[in-house]
Amino acid sequence: MRIVVQRVTQASVEIEKEIKGQIGHGLLLLAGFTPEDTEEDLKWTAAKVAQLRIFNDAEDKMNLSVQDVQGDVLAISQFTLFASTRKGNRPSYTNAAPPAIAIPLYNRFVQLLEQALGKPVQTGEFGADMKVSLLNDGPVTITIDSKSRE
Repeated sequence: MRIVVQRVTQASVEIEKEIKGQIGHGLLLLAGFTPEDTEEDLKWTAAKVAQLRIFNDAEDKMNLSVQDVQGDVLAISQFTLFASTRKGNRPSYTNAAPPAIAIPLYNRFVQLLEQALGKPVQTGEFGADMKVSLLNDGPVTITIDSKSRE
């Protein structure tokens, strides 16, 4: 599982000109899955995201988590995080989980994230043509990979 975490002051996802999910201060997550991802990968990543200290404290140090600042989370599925560009100029997505595997992983990840945060997580729609808007705060953008645990 691979996650791109972006600290935002606002973010939204639009599908067919309708807002599907929207947050203010918090985290925008782009989440990609492989067929090898396990429940342990999902749990570890959900806990890591919930506890990641990337928000500023009173002394302007990144020392607070999204929970600490009572921020919101918008989680978007994105299979292109597992693109391979080794051969040619057209990326291959064979490392990404197919929808039959990825959809349950994505749904379970959102559920685990909601449990870790103690609040609902906004989402996009798996497989939809989504328009994601964000105002990156900082900018702060971090990648997390459950297999390498970094």
